[in-house]
Amino acid sequence: MSDMNNTLDEIHTPGCLGEKAEIFQSGRGNASGFPGPALIPLRAPLLQPNAQKIGTPLCKGNRSIKEGEESYPSPFPEFIPSTITPLVSECLLPRTKSSATQVIKVYNEDNTSRAVEVPSDITARDVCQLFVLKNHCIDDHSWTLFEHLSHLGIERTIEDHESVMEVLSGWGVDTDCRLYFRKNFAKYEFFRKPLDFFPDHMVSISSEANGMVDHSQLIQTFLNSSTCPEIHGHLHAKEQSRKSWKKFYFVLRRSGLYFSNKGTSKEPRHLQFIADFSDSDVFTMLSAKKLHGAPTDYGFCVKPTKCSSARDLKLLCADDEQTRTCWITAMRLLKYGMQLYQNFIQPHQKQKASPMRSISENSLVAMDFSGQKSRVIENPSEVMSVAVEEGLSWRRKSCHRLSGHGSPSTSQNSLSNIALHLAQSWFHSKLSRDEAQRLITQQGLIDGVFLLRDSQSNPKTFVLSLCHMQKIKHFQILPVDDEGELFYSLDDGHTRFTDLIQLVEFYQLNRGVLPCKLKHHCARITL
Repeated sequence: MSDMNNTLDEIHTPGCLGEKAEIFQSGRGNASGFPGPALIPLRAPLLQPNAQKIGTPLCKGNRSIKEGEESYPSPFPEFIPSTITPLVSECLLPRTKSSATQVIKVYNEDNTSRAVEVPSDITARDVCQLFVLKNHCIDDHSWTLFEHLSHLGIERTIEDHESVMEVLSGWGVDTDCRLYFRKNFAKYEFFRKPLDFFPDHMVSISSEANGMVDHSQLIQTFLNSSTCPEIHGHLHAKEQSRKSWKKFYFVLRRSGLYFSNKGTSKEPRHLQFIADFSDSDVFTMLSAKKLHGAPTDYGFCVKPTKCSSARDLKLLCADDEQTRTCWITAMRLLKYGMQLYQNFIQPHQKQKASPMRSISENSLVAMDFSGQKSRVIENPSEVMSVAVEEGLSWRRKSCHRLSGHGSPSTSQNSLSNIALHLAQSWFHSKLSRDEAQRLITQQGLIDGVFLLRDSQSNPKTFVLSLCHMQKIKHFQILPVDDEGELFYSLDDGHTRFTDLIQLVEFYQLNRGVLPCKLKHHCARITL
């Protein structure tokens, strides 16, 4: 035991380890009280207007929920807490002069920034809504605020309910810390597809349960205050004051994170406490191998909220992306519990309860401008055919053929005839393979996240970069010349497209030769 104490950071165990382990050995780990087998909460009805509050409501700005302070209600399926704040909270409404305000600076992917004056009680979701409105973005509920600590090489998702000023208060004076505004498609994806985030071999109820947790009730048991799944597996850990890493068997329980000093034993006397999450956050390491000498680049760490020194970080490293994602997701669920589920359902309920429709939409009419005079189209079937023909005609007139790498042909050098795909938000031009992988990873490793870019190895081709099963794959888009006409194809000319827009639209509806359909495109915005 004494040898292992020197292995990681100075480990302090608050309270008796046996008492901590007894919580999970007492047989309270029972998930049978939840209805199954489907993920009922994702299809639960809207909030009932007279739903009663159960337990202590979550305070605005709380970054942590300590064990024992909150009795989480069961959300499945009869009750969903009614303490959810509106989509854009009252702090974004017109303010009185007495309201305290502060100025924050927010960055995007290309490191351009914008400073805005906000109320001191603003939440991360409010900031995202503010920038969605200011930048005229489509709000698909994936916009996220990130806490980026450059001097430590780590970042994390700031949860929607967190107080932004409370996050900033934990930053050191002389440190390079930033807020980033970008998409994170994987933020709540585990509520929809828990099987993709929690592999069977890493999840069990407890050592006394003698069985694996039912995946249909996996999220329910995480949100239930009386029990939770146990996450276990091997991780690499950084030794204190050394450059070396060692591999240990780790166990994540509601009381905290432990590692075993005797193989894979889960006996209380063999489990060494490392950290809990009442006053800590889990961060992703951006360059684990380069900055910390980790065996892989799938690094993450547990950081105390108020610390700004690398000495206080608990540095960990997984063997693959799926393992890292499982640990980080489980830690988020253990720290915030029911609040994450509230964050997930809140925008969908707001949208469903009061669907927004522009008043001007009621006065829209279909028009035909193909003749010498414009006319109103009365026949609904004619509206569709005219729209399709107009779109095809516009493409034929506007789209040019590339004679080189992004260079317009000499016969069509007008600025109005520039390649259509250059204006699309999913096209990233001269983006390298590594930059494409980094951008997709930043915006969420879930099936269907994609972008298109110029090929770096072949100047006459393009590349589709696509995420599937938490891995990023690259598919070359080849030009096909057929009797002087140029087409684009992903399958050696079997399926041909006149331009990249048509190709993307096809694979958004059909999987074809791809492992999955194109679902979410990586977009960059200018603040």
